[in-house]
Amino acid sequence: MIKYFNRKTKQYEIEQVASEKYLKWTYCSPLGMKLLELVIKKKIFSKLYGYFCNSKYSKKNIYSFIKNFNINMDDYEEHADDFKCFNDFFSRTLKNNARPIDMNKKVLISPGDGRLQIYENINLNKIVQIKGCTYSLYNLIDNTHIAKRFHKGTCLILRLCPTDYHRFHFIDHGVCDPTYKIRGDYYSVNPIALRNIPNIFCRNKREWSIFHSKNFGDILYIEIGATCVGSIVQTYFPGKHVSKGDEKGYFKFGGSTIILFFEQNKVKIHKDLLEQSRIGYETKVLMGESIGTRYY
Repeated sequence: MIKYFNRKTKQYEIEQVASEKYLKWTYCSPLGMKLLELVIKKKIFSKLYGYFCNSKYSKKNIYSFIKNFNINMDDYEEHADDFKCFNDFFSRTLKNNARPIDMNKKVLISPGDGRLQIYENINLNKIVQIKGCTYSLYNLIDNTHIAKRFHKGTCLILRLCPTDYHRFHFIDHGVCDPTYKIRGDYYSVNPIALRNIPNIFCRNKREWSIFHSKNFGDILYIEIGATCVGSIVQTYFPGKHVSKGDEKGYFKFGGSTIILFFEQNKVKIHKDLLEQSRIGYETKVLMGESIGTRYY
């Protein structure tokens, strides 16, 4: 059972987890863990599933997925009948006004839809993956020089579950450098997996770039792949100016994670988000929603 805080209702809710029984068996049983290490975490497993999700045969899964997880298709440009395959549906695009973006230059917005946790004054060697598990930023991006810049900064972890909108966006005006890709495994990023596999973020496939924002300094922007994520697709153009809310890229099928690192004294996160993170809960947020302000 995964409990998260709904910011709008001010209530705790239980997350509907796609394939929850499969996840629990895989990450909590001896046989499941053995199969995980031998097959499921491998690139070939996710790649083969990705081929299926790109095929016309996967289209039949769209309707049941929408129904089972109560996905509001009124928010999206396309209708269920318009998609050629499941991955088309998974990377669906929002209508222009579906996610209002706070354009105030002092306001920090969420880069996507998902469940958010935030950590301040971070220790680069002990960044929290989930309660009781930590990882090193040096290992996460494999670049000591860049990592040092975010000592005592702020870390935002946005977990996208399979039912979420899976495009991610820029949180400010600015220019983004080219993306660096790091090969890795394909473990799930669901809390069930995070509690049982140490250093998942540093072991999974990931991509990172430096975003030179106009109002929040340089931001380390990281995308983490996961089980059955066919690929991470970057749609921005390196070196070209982008505006707040512009699309940066999207994930193909699977739950995924976005991690943002801010330098020290660049952002002030809203108190409700910090409090939920402090007591160990993720908070549900939507792309464009205010999650903090500029520090000064």
